[in-house]
Amino acid sequence: MRKIVFMMSVSLDGFFEGPDRELDWQLVDVELHQHFNEWLATAGAFLDGRVTYELMAGHWPTADQDPGASAPVIEFARIWRDMPKMVFSRTLEQAGWNTTIVRELVPEEIQKLKEQPGGDLVVGGADLAAAFRAHDLIDEYRIYVQPVLLGRGRLLFQPSDVSARLRLAETRAFGNGVALLRYERPHA
Repeated sequence: MRKIVFMMSVSLDGFFEGPDRELDWQLVDVELHQHFNEWLATAGAFLDGRVTYELMAGHWPTADQDPGASAPVIEFARIWRDMPKMVFSRTLEQAGWNTTIVRELVPEEIQKLKEQPGGDLVVGGADLAAAFRAHDLIDEYRIYVQPVLLGRGRLLFQPSDVSARLRLAETRAFGNGVALLRYERPHA
């Protein structure tokens, strides 16, 4: 069965966005980008909230046409365009690039997706992840801790009544100082 995997970069002090929603503090070098590409190329679909989808759709469809684009950027642009995507939004009217708009998060429908053949389903966006977490749908967390203290911004995990015991499945240090912490649910 496929897993629901949430991935996100976070500052050492727990923020996924700076105080003005900036993301420019994230260190994504060739090594880290290749790691993302190797893993995400095996995914079955990207499941994004509207904000994350619009951020991605604003850049990746043509990122490989930039003459200065690195090989990993060119590769990810292709991965992103070709990957089936679901965007969870009540307001988005249309979406391109192999994307289906989903109006409501229905746990039973997500369970049916998990039972289909293919690669894991990757959740993007903190708000969508919180909704998935509230329904106990996340099987794995891939948190990329960035070597920076932001001091302010949006915290990745907001207070919640839902708790989950996790098991450490992997750690990895990258040359740029980013550390991957990969946790799984014990039954995953």
